[in-house]
This record gives sequence, structure tokens and C-alpha cells, in this order.
Amino acid sequence: MKALLTIILLLAFGACVWGDTPTPEQIAEWKEAAENGNVDAQYNLSVMYEYGRGVPEDDKEALKWLMKSAEQGNPLAQFKLGYWYYVGQGVPKDFKESAKWWLIAAANGDEDAKEVKADLAELMTKEQIAKAQDLSREMLKANPKLMGD
Repeated sequence: MKALLTIILLLAFGACVWGDTPTPEQIAEWKEAAENGNVDAQYNLSVMYEYGRGVPEDDKEALKWLMKSAEQGNPLAQFKLGYWYYVGQGVPKDFKESAKWWLIAAANGDEDAKEVKADLAELMTKEQIAKAQDLSREMLKANPKLMGD
């Protein structure tokens, strides 16, 4: 559980250390790149909207960009989406969905996801874990983009 708690604290306080507020020019560039499918720009926009950095704070807009990035294989976005499901930020709290996204992020090489998926398993029944594994396999089969580059 130590790894999970550490990651949660880092994500919860991420706004404090995320760097300078982006300029309007940077925001315009990232929006254009995000709309053209750039997964890093999509993730950056999600963080900006989550914390109100250069744009109004808006969890719905943050979730939109986070989901787009995660669905295109960005392991950092996949991990963070799992976190959102874990704490119920912008989505209903759901350990199975959290585990599903963390399993996908771990398969894409995200080290934090590899650490916390074991901790999350301590909070779930064997049936829930199996369901999360099934869901992640189904998603990967239906959307190969989830596996990144």
C-alpha cells in the first residue's frame, strides 16, 4: 500500500510543482496539436484544465483530453485515468476501472502503474481483479492503439 499512497500524494499535489503557467501561444499550439491527435499535447491540456493552468479549471474538459490521450496509448495518461477512477475525480469511483487502466499503463511500461496495481489488488476481491483483467484484455483487443508506440 505504500507505493499507492505515495503515488496518490504525488498526483494530488501535482499542481504545486507542474511548472510555469503556459502562455496563450503555448496553449494555442497545444490545442492545435491535441486536436490533430498528439497524445502528449492532449495529456498536457488535461493537466492544464485539471489545475486551471492558463485555462479555466474544468474536470470535464480535463477528462476529455485525458481519455483521448489514454485511448491512444499514452501510458502516463492511462495511469492518471486509473488514478481518477481510484479517487472518483471527474468519474465515478471504480476500483475495477482503475485497475483496468493501471494494467494497461503497466503493459505500456509505466513503472508507477506496475507498483500500484499490486496495492490496488489488496483492496479488491479476486472476482473484481479477474474482471479488471478481462476488461483490460478486451479493451486492448478492441483498440490496439492502447498499447502506444
